Amino acid sequence: MTTARSSFKPAKIRYDGFAMLLHWVLAAGIIGAFGVGLYMTDLPFSPMRLKLYNWHKWAGVTILALSALRLLWRLTHRPPADLPMPAWQARAAHLVHGLLYLAFFAVPISGWAYSSAAGFPVVWFGVLPLPNLVSPDKALAHTLKEVHELLAYGLAALVLAHLGAVVKHMVLDRDGLLQRMLPGRG
Repeated sequence: MTTARSSFKPAKIRYDGFAMLLHWVLAAGIIGAFGVGLYMTDLPFSPMRLKLYNWHKWAGVTILALSALRLLWRLTHRPPADLPMPAWQARAAHLVHGLLYLAFFAVPISGWAYSSAAGFPVVWFGVLPLPNLVSPDKALAHTLKEVHELLAYGLAALVLAHLGAVVKHMVLDRDGLLQRMLPGRG
């Protein structure tokens, strides 16, 4: 006979392993793509600059694909319950997470559109040619380049806000927030 006590399921307090994997792979990819993006724009025209632009595009398309997978996973798998915190902090966390997800898509799509408008095809890992999102147009390319840069800096600001909140939870609150997204035993 099952008792009420034995059928009780405690609330999930950690993300599942696949969610953790997607989180950390995307984090590394976004930081790497941002760093390469900053570095490559100041290089003179050279084979190295062309190589870095291709790597940056490959990273962007990979980030876009992984973001789609992450969103699908998030929509089909319930995350752990929120930690106890003031309502304004919970709202701020949800807002930042929502904006992060939006930026995960907006930044690579704007870069892809910029590349298309500039007349440079995106060929994922040099193997899979992707369709142009817009027709070549020099004025549009200039605008899309600025949009891509602004969105990338916006994403960087959101990442810093996210990291700041994690540090606050680790140092001030000491509530175990980081362990929810770290592999291992909880």
